Amino acid sequence: MWKDGNSSAGRGRSSSKIGLALAAGAPEGAIYEIGALRALDESLDGVDFNDLFIYVGVSAGAFLNANLANNLTTAQMCRAIVSHEPGEHPFSPEIFFTPGLGELARSTRKLPRLLREALWEYARNFRDKSFLDAMTRLGQALPVALFDNEPIRHYLEKIWSIKNRTDDFRRLGKRLVVVATDLDSAQAARFGEPGLDHIPISRAVQASSALPGLYPPVEIEGRHYVDGVLLKTLHASVALEAGAELLLCINPIVPVDTVNAVESGLMKRSNLLDRGLPTVLSQTFRTIVHSRLAVGMAAYERRYGDRDVVLVQPRRDDYKMFFTNIFGLAERRDVCSHAYQATRRTLLDRYDELAPLFARHDVTLRRDVLLEPRDLWEQVALPKRAHRISGHETVRQLDDVLARLERMVGPSPPAPLPQAGEG
Repeated sequence: MWKDGNSSAGRGRSSSKIGLALAAGAPEGAIYEIGALRALDESLDGVDFNDLFIYVGVSAGAFLNANLANNLTTAQMCRAIVSHEPGEHPFSPEIFFTPGLGELARSTRKLPRLLREALWEYARNFRDKSFLDAMTRLGQALPVALFDNEPIRHYLEKIWSIKNRTDDFRRLGKRLVVVATDLDSAQAARFGEPGLDHIPISRAVQASSALPGLYPPVEIEGRHYVDGVLLKTLHASVALEAGAELLLCINPIVPVDTVNAVESGLMKRSNLLDRGLPTVLSQTFRTIVHSRLAVGMAAYERRYGDRDVVLVQPRRDDYKMFFTNIFGLAERRDVCSHAYQATRRTLLDRYDELAPLFARHDVTLRRDVLLEPRDLWEQVALPKRAHRISGHETVRQLDDVLARLERMVGPSPPAPLPQAGEG
């Protein structure tokens, strides 16, 4: 039976300190995480996803964990993918893809000065330096981002300022850590911890999701911050260092294995190169991030042998997660439902392994729930007509905007190569 809010409500609560670490993952990754969260919420007795010991998030994961800490339920987040929630601040997709005109203007203003300096440098050193070498100075005039992320911050600020929510870490009553990367020091910044807990949550999430190339670095008190995934995939160590005894981790970033893709009818040839540069870069980024996560998880097992860490992520042969274009309403709905069902299957397949692990923390993994055929949208009380509204003008506008974005940047835009060795 569906329950809005906490699916574990009224079924007891674990005595253990339970944490949740959510990774980055671009738009499709966020949708995967929402579906996976809903599957976990339904199948785990003793876990209240709106009242955990600690929440740690990076980029899209930071946004979702901030929602949970602000008492938005997994059901609400599922419904928000395909419909407008009554009483919520209206979602306007344009804010996420606002052209970075300000950045373009700043870059353009630099160009005359840089050109003069380049020509003067060439005139003074033409015997030792080629004209092209001198012109490399003009690279400083290139815009650092395609889109403006200030509208995103304003949107987050609004949704966390209604219905008794808060944009202030100190007023949450829960421990939320949003991880970004200090651009100049290449060190992690843990917003929400003492010394950085006065920064608004919306500003911290904006910084944590500032993927270089897509969004500009976010200036906070004289420092510049970018996406936290540059350093680690999950930053799960933040929760373990804080004392989490059971840590649930969701990572949507895995590389695809194309060995069986031809047999599945998804590829004519088992060759990602045929799909062009965006696919090659996506596979490269996913491979680096996933291999680093594996190393990190092994390190956690050695360092925190007395803790339990459960990682949920797509299978390597989950072609739907890699090849599906989620820039349309139907595709977003399908990916969320796919993640929900895939997570349920994973939990059932691993039942003999996971049930005793969860039991150590007074958490029950419910086999009966996993065996029961379920439809995600029925479970979150969304009428079928509500998630089949692609003909509605607002949804058409959303699809148009996202389709234009896909044509510009391709699927899963890559980030700069992260450092190896940690998850």
